[in-house]
Amino acid sequence: MQSNPQRRPTMSQVATRAGVSVMTVSYTYSRADRVSVESREKVLQAAAELGYAGPDPAARSLRYGRTRTLGVILGEHLTYAFDNPQAVAFLAGIADVCADRGYGLLIVPMTGTDEDSRRVAGAAVDAFIVWTTTDDNPVLDAVSATGRTAVIHGGPARAGFKLVSIDNRAAARAMGMKTFAGARRPAILSFPFNAARTTVLASDVDPDTVQFPVTRQRLLGYRDAVEALGLNWKDVVVGATATNDEGEARSLAGRMLTLDHQVDAIAAMSDEQAVGVLKAATNALLRIPETLSISGWDDSKAAAENDLSSVAQDLRAQGASAARLALGDRAEAGAHDWSVVVRTSTRDPPPLIRHGGTR
Repeated sequence: MQSNPQRRPTMSQVATRAGVSVMTVSYTYSRADRVSVESREKVLQAAAELGYAGPDPAARSLRYGRTRTLGVILGEHLTYAFDNPQAVAFLAGIADVCADRGYGLLIVPMTGTDEDSRRVAGAAVDAFIVWTTTDDNPVLDAVSATGRTAVIHGGPARAGFKLVSIDNRAAARAMGMKTFAGARRPAILSFPFNAARTTVLASDVDPDTVQFPVTRQRLLGYRDAVEALGLNWKDVVVGATATNDEGEARSLAGRMLTLDHQVDAIAAMSDEQAVGVLKAATNALLRIPETLSISGWDDSKAAAENDLSSVAQDLRAQGASAARLALGDRAEAGAHDWSVVVRTSTRDPPPLIRHGGTR
């Protein structure tokens, strides 16, 4: 007797063939210690004959009201989860918590189409973690509509969602004060401004028009530093790359370094971008930091290897925090720590000149 290939064999059919109760079949797969060796062998033999692979995970999830799976929504191509160092570290933190608590991890990539919202609605997960996205991303509405717990990394802050982040504006201001010290023509190498991810090279950029909250907050922080140093924000050149790619950053930084007014400091929003700036500067025969001051972000291995000043943050810890919040933990409130790591890629600040005599 062969099972119908169009229908999945049921637990009831296995019980009938094995000559045992449905409960015995269920225990065979979930609590084998409560089933005799003889009964278990009968069940497994009947299951093999019928092609029964075990209880349907979806049905079991409906029965118990949970899937024991966390969904991570990336507003990027799926390969971003494995290629981008920041995403890799963040996902590792989530995976740490999932492994510790016996949860699975489902990555839900976004394509920028209407299919995204349907994919979110159909995801068999207990809660969602959303990688930083734009303020107006309709996927956030789709997540809200599921009624499940949701955590956003980096932003946007949204009612009904929990937020895991650092104070990006304060960190950018602190890094800008180091990078732009002694500079006359500072510049910024930025993440994309909006979902279109177009490459931009412009001055007098209004940070409040940027749709990615992390990018917006960092630009605001760099502007704070520029103004605190007595410089004019309107003169600051901002280059936005379409991706967090070293090669693209090198190309855009090369364009910055050939502008009529010589750029003498560049603050990048990632260490990968900063390495690209460093290579462009080397090609232009510029001395670091005397002619060009450079900083990155994340204090990664690349920053240490290239003596880059950088903002340090622990993305793995932030991923773990997001996972614990998604699973219902409450002791995760508040912004995560950050620090400025100063290396040889930035200048020492100019000496303080006191007026009215010396002490």
